[in-house]
Amino acid sequence: MITKICSWIYRDRFKAFDRIAEQPEAVQREALQKLLDMAKDTEWGTNHHFEEIKSYEEYVARTPLTDYEILKNDIDRMRHGEKDILWKGRVKWYAKSSGTTNDKSKFIPVSKQALKDTHYKGGIDTVLTYMRNYPKSKVMDRFGLILGGSHQPNYNVPGSYVGDLSAVLIQNIPDILNMLRVPSKKTALLDDFEVKRDRIAREALHRNISSISGVPSWMMSVLNRVLEISGKDTIDQVWPHLEVFYHGGVAFAPYREQYHQLIANPDMHYEETYNASEGFFGIQSDPSDVAMLLMLDYGVFFEFIPLEEVGTEHPTVLPIWEVQENKNYALVISTSSGLWRYQIGDVIKFTSTRPYKFIITGRTKSFINAFGEELIVDNAEKGLQEACRKTGAIVQEYTAAPVFMDKEGQCRHQWVIEFKQPPADLNEFVTILDTALQRINSDYEAKRFKNLTLQELEIVPAREGLFNDWLKSKGKLGGQHKVPRLCNDRKIIEEILALN
Repeated sequence: MITKICSWIYRDRFKAFDRIAEQPEAVQREALQKLLDMAKDTEWGTNHHFEEIKSYEEYVARTPLTDYEILKNDIDRMRHGEKDILWKGRVKWYAKSSGTTNDKSKFIPVSKQALKDTHYKGGIDTVLTYMRNYPKSKVMDRFGLILGGSHQPNYNVPGSYVGDLSAVLIQNIPDILNMLRVPSKKTALLDDFEVKRDRIAREALHRNISSISGVPSWMMSVLNRVLEISGKDTIDQVWPHLEVFYHGGVAFAPYREQYHQLIANPDMHYEETYNASEGFFGIQSDPSDVAMLLMLDYGVFFEFIPLEEVGTEHPTVLPIWEVQENKNYALVISTSSGLWRYQIGDVIKFTSTRPYKFIITGRTKSFINAFGEELIVDNAEKGLQEACRKTGAIVQEYTAAPVFMDKEGQCRHQWVIEFKQPPADLNEFVTILDTALQRINSDYEAKRFKNLTLQELEIVPAREGLFNDWLKSKGKLGGQHKVPRLCNDRKIIEEILALN
């Protein structure tokens, strides 16, 4: 009954989906103007004359590209309680995410407006999209298991906190929705992931769970603990009405086979979302298509920089109505939390422009280009998927980095891979992966030609739990923390190898 009521209440929302597809430029120009109007009296808005801006073209002329380093001082003032700096009023919540070159962590402001118009709207649309795709679903008639991180006081400012985005969302979730989720808020916000994992499993064990939500790696850890406690072989034996996993945060491809083993029900569904600390950007609207729909009416204005121009002095910056399919773009956003023309660091590629659908292909700082090979995460994921398919292996976690020159004067890529199910022949896996990467990436193929620049890649098998131990050593176990997939230097891989 609850599912039917929700479908009825939000039926008009699907009309907005049609408008996103049919009038994307109008929707985005409206979103930008609303942001400018709301922020015109802030310090940033005054300095950049927001009250005079009436078009996207004027916005570009008056507002520079930014990143965290540029906005950091203003954000720190906001964290100390100053108001009307980047966004109107006083912002009390800050999502803590991976650091920059100069800082261990970034603190992304999350305003009340962004909670309402972006993050929660995205969560609601995710469920509505699923119910539209599966009209017989009863997902809202039962409980949802939602994983979250933790938060801590922000300086000494009363009522202000920093923490994982998931913790910010759980802390502020409306009471009526809180009644439909497990675990308890007290358990969900625990700081110690190992303790939290056990408590979540025990609290959820005897609930009638129909949906699970979270980062695939951490959700898998919780589900394995549920199986340990219950003594069951598969999760659907514990929760027979489980029907959907809403996932995001990392690419799902490396985990897909593991989830098929954990959840044997052939009718289990998987829906990807793109929900970052900076905003909620995309939903997998069609279960037969891995690409996500770019959500253009969430109080976020999008721009895009061609990947090859990232870091140049005067990069080309395009609005949504000027992008092309099958090109890699670095994402630039303006949001209702005061991030103005902010380079988020993610790279996407549009698979369609009617409507605008995309896949995440990597990070602007997560790639290997030590020898001109320009290997991005999307290449790595596709190569691993092929190697696993052909050898029956299952990859749990991995990272890769260049070997600039070994004692024999050879250069190559070195991968550390934790296998849940190792290949019978590791050399065969290496050859398939290396060959796949050459086929997928012409630059990598050119550097591999006759072993002149790069030799065949190397794989170092990781012991069980290695990557979790590395995350724990960094204080990043649980929550939304992720293992860096590709690095252009050896700092991270050497730390991981030292623990192997």
